[in-house]
Amino acid sequence: MKVLIADDHKLIVQGIRRALEEDGGFDVVAEASAGSQVMPLVSQLRPDLVLLDLRMPGLDGLMCLDQIKKRFPDTKVVIISAATDEKLIQTALKRGASAYIVKTVDPADLPAALRQALDGTVYHAIGLFEDSETPAKAAGLTEREISILNALARGLSNEAIGKELWVAEQTVKFHLTNIYRKLGVSNRTEAARYAYQQGLVDSPIYDHS
Repeated sequence: MKVLIADDHKLIVQGIRRALEEDGGFDVVAEASAGSQVMPLVSQLRPDLVLLDLRMPGLDGLMCLDQIKKRFPDTKVVIISAATDEKLIQTALKRGASAYIVKTVDPADLPAALRQALDGTVYHAIGLFEDSETPAKAAGLTEREISILNALARGLSNEAIGKELWVAEQTVKFHLTNIYRKLGVSNRTEAARYAYQQGLVDSPIYDHS
């Protein structure tokens, strides 16, 4: 998956690049440190995904977003910003961003969040604390991970979960790895039991003991 990172903070760019390269499923084809560099690079390289900061010299992120969606509507754009203003977030999403990721998000969660954005399963900000967040959100689980955890708690196999959620079985395994890490468990039985006991899922688990 070809990715263009546009951010004027070198430390942020390096952190994102490292997280994506360690994942192995992304190819960072270019970096832009100013908004004015974004469109020429998109036109030349045709990335699958543009990671776009909102505040950059030359041209701000929203204007870049508008231009990308107008000229290359199939190119996915994910906003990565420190700003947490709800109106700004909604504006970015309404103008075509596939997701809005707050820079406080755990770098280890970034690849999974980007995959969800590309799958069209993210419609809100990621990494934004909510006063009314559910126990599952408080545990750091994404929407897709919550769906998979609920299916797991109902006793579904990886293959059945994939068919229910219209994703590949390998994708289910990838999300389960993240779920186990976040919950501090080592297998599906422990995950289901922990999730039920902590109120992360509503469905009763299958107890084979």
